[in-house]
Amino acid sequence: MEWEHIKLVEDFVSSADNQTDSDKSFHIVISDGEVLSIDDASPWRPLIGDEFQWLDITKIASHYLGSVHGIPIYCDEVDPDADEPQGYTFGTLWTFLGSVDEQTFNLIGKAKQIADWYQNHRFCGQCGKPTGDAEADRSRKCVDCGQMFYPRLSPSIIVLITRGEEVLLAKSVHAKGNFYSTLAGFVEPGESIEETVHREVMEEVGLKVKNLRYFKSQAWPFPNSLMLGFIADYDSGEINIQEEEIADAQWFNYKNMPNKPAMVSISGWLVDAYIKELESGTD
Repeated sequence: MEWEHIKLVEDFVSSADNQTDSDKSFHIVISDGEVLSIDDASPWRPLIGDEFQWLDITKIASHYLGSVHGIPIYCDEVDPDADEPQGYTFGTLWTFLGSVDEQTFNLIGKAKQIADWYQNHRFCGQCGKPTGDAEADRSRKCVDCGQMFYPRLSPSIIVLITRGEEVLLAKSVHAKGNFYSTLAGFVEPGESIEETVHREVMEEVGLKVKNLRYFKSQAWPFPNSLMLGFIADYDSGEINIQEEEIADAQWFNYKNMPNKPAMVSISGWLVDAYIKELESGTD
C-alpha cells in the first residue's frame, strides 16, 4: 500500500493497542521535538519500514499510533543529538502547517504530542519513581505507587466576535507574521466553556459578548490544545487591549479584511464561515 493512495480520514484507525501482524509499517520519526522529512518526497510522507531500518540512528522509544489497512503506524523517537541522515531533514511542527493536508497534519501532531507526553512522564510526579506502559490503554503507570498518567490535553476556546458586517480580529504579540486572528484562551479550573469565552474576551479586548454559538473543534498540537470554536455577537464596550497578549485589535468589515489566519486552522474556518454567511445573505 503506497502512502499517496491512503485516505487518512477514512482509512486511519487510531489505537494504543498494536494487534496487527503485518510485515509492513510506516514510521513518523522524531528527534528532539522535530519531525523527519524525506528531501525528495513531495508531499510529505512517513518512512516505510525498510527506510527506517536503514536510517542508522539510535531509537529511544517507539509508540504505536494506529493502522491503515492493517499496516501499523509508529511514532519513533531517535537520538536527539543525532545528525540528519543524508537525504533527510528535521523540521519543527510549524513547518508542516499549510504544507500538508489537514489529516496528515493531525497525524503528525498526534505523534509529536505522544512523544512529548512520553518524555515528560518517564518518572512519577507524585513519588519520583519510574513509570511503565499500562496494558489496557495509552497511559503511564508508576511502578511504585500506581499513579496513572494520561496524555495531556488542554481545552481552550477560540471565538469570532461579530457586529453586523464587521468582525473583531486581533494581532497577538507572539504572532510570527503580520496577520490578524480570532481571540483564544485556555479554560481555567472550575470554568465552563461558555464562561471561558466571556472571561477571555473581557480580559483581552474589554468587550462583552452575547449569543454564543458553538462552531466546531480542532486538535491543535502547539503544544497540546483542543480548540473549541465559537461565534459570538458583540454586546457592549469599547476595545481595550491586554497589552501583554494583544498588539492590536480592530473591527474589520468583511469586504475589507487584513491578512487573515490560514485555512488549515479553526481561526481561518471561523472567519471564512461568517464571510460566506454574510455573502449568502446579500445574494
